[in-house]
Amino acid sequence: MDVPTWVWIATAVVTIAVFTFDLAVVGRRPHEPSMKECATYLSIYVGMAVIFGLGVWYAAGGTSALEFYSGWLVEYSLSIDNLFIFLIIMAKFMVPRELQQYALMVGIVMALVMRAIFIAVGAVAINEFSWVFYVFGLFLVYTAVKLAKEGGEDEDEYEENRLVLWVEKRFPATKEWHGKKIFSVENGKRVITPMFIVILTLGTTDLLFALDSIPAIFGITKEPYLVLTANIFALMGLRQLYFLIGGLLERLIYLSYGLAFLLAFIGVKLILHAMHENKLSFINGGEHIEWAPEIPIWLSLVVILATLVVTAVVSLWASSRMSEQERDAHTGPRRDWEDG
Repeated sequence: MDVPTWVWIATAVVTIAVFTFDLAVVGRRPHEPSMKECATYLSIYVGMAVIFGLGVWYAAGGTSALEFYSGWLVEYSLSIDNLFIFLIIMAKFMVPRELQQYALMVGIVMALVMRAIFIAVGAVAINEFSWVFYVFGLFLVYTAVKLAKEGGEDEDEYEENRLVLWVEKRFPATKEWHGKKIFSVENGKRVITPMFIVILTLGTTDLLFALDSIPAIFGITKEPYLVLTANIFALMGLRQLYFLIGGLLERLIYLSYGLAFLLAFIGVKLILHAMHENKLSFINGGEHIEWAPEIPIWLSLVVILATLVVTAVVSLWASSRMSEQERDAHTGPRRDWEDG
């Protein structure tokens, strides 16, 4: 897929415009969005992704379009799992409900910038070193096993990352909220507000999530443009999804297992691709392993869709037959969604 420079520029301009408009609207009137508002915005963003995929189909063919849709679904499904952590972060810092939307928006913009850098580095590494697919594949399989083992553990055990802890110790801060301001002045001294810490936490936490989501989507497509746009569309609707399905997250008790299966599947797919393109001298004498099968993109899309549907249906069915205590054993103690 040969993407002209003007397409990259146009994509960047439109993305910046959309996020700037969204941030300006949210920033001008901080509020807790209604279900109708969330559903409307989410429908628009999902519709934009579908239309974009059709545009890719028209311009570059069905294979590229299927790669985009598959990558978008993988990123979206992994983002849903990340919402558990976002809920915990909001509760930990006691973010007022009317400010949560703004904090999420700025954190998502930060995450998108950092992901773009990560994608660029990954694309260069893949082009220069085919053995990177071995690394990505093994890492995803390891992550899948780890995620499956932790699937039933209490997710409330969130710890701040080192950067956030360093900032909290290094810079003077206040515990008082000053609306959406990230800096304030107390006793003549400039201090950082809780909003600054929350935004930094959300942005850097999402970057940690990208350590598995970016290699996963490179297992779907090697085209950097599709990797980037799939991430953009997945992050666009994340804020609305946070408010729209908050209580529902508690009922997706087998989500971690479904995502673990997906990561393992993509990890194996990457390893098979690495074997097919093998150039490492200590593996098959540096020759390509021709018998290693390549998993077609249509099969990947079928597996992704089937896994997500089965995981959601089985989770909702099983959770409906469980007591609250039994659900807590799977997802951790229930968090009061209304209190944030």
